[in-house]
Amino acid sequence: MTTNEATIDMGPGTHAVPLSLFRDNRLRVCNALKTIPNIGDDKTYILLQGGNSINFYNTDTEYVFRQEPFFTYFFGVREPEFYGAVNVFTGKSTLFAPRLPQEYATWMGTLWTPDDYKNRYCVDEVRYVDELDAFFTEHKASKLLLLKGKNSDSHLVIQPASFDGIDKYNCDVDTLYPVAAECRVIKSPAEIEVLRYVAKVSSDAHKLVMKKMKPGMKEYEGESQFLHHSYAVGGCRHVSYTCICGSGRNGSILHYGHGAAPNDKVVHDGEMLLFDMGANYFGYAADITCSYPVNGKFTDDQRLIYNAVLAACQAVHDNAKAGVNWVDMHELANRVMLSKLKDGGLLQGDVDAMIEAGINGVFQPHGLGHLIGIDVHDVGGYLDDCPPRPTRKGFTSLRFARNLKAGMYVTFEPGCYFIKHLLDEALKCPEKSKFLVADQLKRFEHFGGVRIEDDVLITENGCENFAIVPRTVEEIEAWMAS
Repeated sequence: MTTNEATIDMGPGTHAVPLSLFRDNRLRVCNALKTIPNIGDDKTYILLQGGNSINFYNTDTEYVFRQEPFFTYFFGVREPEFYGAVNVFTGKSTLFAPRLPQEYATWMGTLWTPDDYKNRYCVDEVRYVDELDAFFTEHKASKLLLLKGKNSDSHLVIQPASFDGIDKYNCDVDTLYPVAAECRVIKSPAEIEVLRYVAKVSSDAHKLVMKKMKPGMKEYEGESQFLHHSYAVGGCRHVSYTCICGSGRNGSILHYGHGAAPNDKVVHDGEMLLFDMGANYFGYAADITCSYPVNGKFTDDQRLIYNAVLAACQAVHDNAKAGVNWVDMHELANRVMLSKLKDGGLLQGDVDAMIEAGINGVFQPHGLGHLIGIDVHDVGGYLDDCPPRPTRKGFTSLRFARNLKAGMYVTFEPGCYFIKHLLDEALKCPEKSKFLVADQLKRFEHFGGVRIEDDVLITENGCENFAIVPRTVEEIEAWMAS
């Protein structure tokens, strides 16, 4: 990045995001589209619709705005109600800003002109939203490529852009989504630096929380410390998901922290904490989990479970690289963890037979990890030409089943949880119960769980971990005591 390149940031000390990042994203998608037969001529356009402001129910109070992820990827625009067009063959980009009434300035600030937005976002042209029809008529658009596709995690469908008069144009809603989603899977050098920054901010926030948490505090006090550091120091106005701050048995609730369980338990001496939190910077996500005893000293049982999960995580770090299959990494992590639990006397029998019976899914019901980028669970997992979701016991929750590629950014997040209903079902199942040492497992019924989650860049010959936090038992104890 040259010193005079246009950037956006959150002030001194925060990462300067080059506007060329979004230009390069647009060109990457255009170049991929141009390889598709019959994609069209030089009057073929991508048309995207940005996010809208959303009110609290029927009130005049709005949620804090977050841009639609694909619109972020293409343009980096932070304001609502925008559209954007890109000529597939020339790469020329046009933003369409809402035409706001003059009284808007009284309440919300000075009205920006099209030239202001053009300079802010380094696009070729800016017009108003009410000029969309005139723009495409003027440019004799032969085809509009619109974004429509189903998210393989939420199963929700992104709806294509729409405006008054769009029906007169030749609109294609099938081509763009899989191409743009696949482009998002491989991160550019500029994207990698944003991801490195937000992971560093999140890592430092986790380390601060480790120091601050003490018996007698509420779980949400740890959440508040994380949020404060991420915003006050890192300039991250948003987090990527609701913070998960589980203590004791709450650590076995995989998505704890939601409205019905709002991180409000008092933390007791001797309990494990499982804190899963990630900041978000200009739309790019971090997702890091740290597990540790609130008093800073591991018991023998806590050490057993933690080291089983750590060994699983380390095995994936040692083996993941371009060309390796993600399902194989999930199986490797599960195999290592089950072996450690067997060594600790919680399981018995052959580990291969345990996996065949689905014992791995009893202790780790989620997948090894997921793609991450603009979305915390990023797109590209189960596109039409990708391997389908596995159907084996203990593998059905994997968020993708692809071979890894250099430039992919993924989480490694093995875990071990003592979830009552899963253990009860397994103990009643002859196929599974023969592997469980019931009297030894009984002492873990209030344990909760352990998860270790790293944010990892895949390279040709290995991987690079962006989560820089204490990970071994010794490192955690030393950090919390320092």
